[in-house]
Amino acid sequence: MNDEICYESNPLHGIGLKALLVELVNYYGFDILDAYLNINCFKTNPSIESSVKFLTKAGWAREKVEAFYMYEFKNLPKASDEQFQFSPRDRIVPKDQLPGKPAVLSLEDAEKLQEKRSKKAAAYLSGSQKNYGDKQKPQYSKNHNKNTIRKDGPKPSITSNSSDETSSDPWGKWRKR
Repeated sequence: MNDEICYESNPLHGIGLKALLVELVNYYGFDILDAYLNINCFKTNPSIESSVKFLTKAGWAREKVEAFYMYEFKNLPKASDEQFQFSPRDRIVPKDQLPGKPAVLSLEDAEKLQEKRSKKAAAYLSGSQKNYGDKQKPQYSKNHNKNTIRKDGPKPSITSNSSDETSSDPWGKWRKR
């Protein structure tokens, strides 16, 4: 019973995707949504109908928009690590956390955020560990190579055309030599 009350305090409880998008577009507009979410349906010929159609098919994009709705538009505190594993609709919001006023967003702030994200991605791809705390890059030995061939195993012989070859290899007589 207590969990039901917490689910009901989730701002996504009882709101459809179309109504959610209408609220976001009326307040922020497609330009801000594209700048912050980087989803193509907000950039190329944006409309509510086409966005709803895309977001219903692409679950990852819908979750991204729903998280934006909860944490930027409804201005709720970020989810805990435990709750972050769930989709935004399934997250439990404590009763004492009430939605606030929408965050003030601008295209300039979005550019700064994009720069920060690209630097973080570049650091991640280069293997830099200074921004990632205690997370460790996987360590491989010097001899680690997926394309190496084992030298200690038996080598197949294809030179003879005897019945022994066809008995050990049922496809032997059809192989090209």
